[in-house]
Amino acid sequence: MMIIHAHLQVKPDQQQAFLDECKILVQASREEAGNISYDLMKSTEQDGHFTMVEVWKDPEAIAAHNTSEHFTAFGQKAPAFMAAPMKLDVFSGESVQL
Repeated sequence: MMIIHAHLQVKPDQQQAFLDECKILVQASREEAGNISYDLMKSTEQDGHFTMVEVWKDPEAIAAHNTSEHFTAFGQKAPAFMAAPMKLDVFSGESVQL
């Protein structure tokens, strides 16, 4: 299992357009083979900051997602929404033995 946190800083005047496009992206991504969950979270501490939290079965599912029509369409529109470059964190979904 793989977990992705995509941190997005959205321009104040672009938040509704961003949310409208995210609705399409989230719905389509949840229907993909290999997707376990796909959710958009809004920060309670930083205005305009959102995190897309994605959980995928394996790296192959992520690769298929990254070339999907809905993901590439969102990627083409995203620069108009962003106030800063996206920050991406990727994790293995396996627990660390302590």
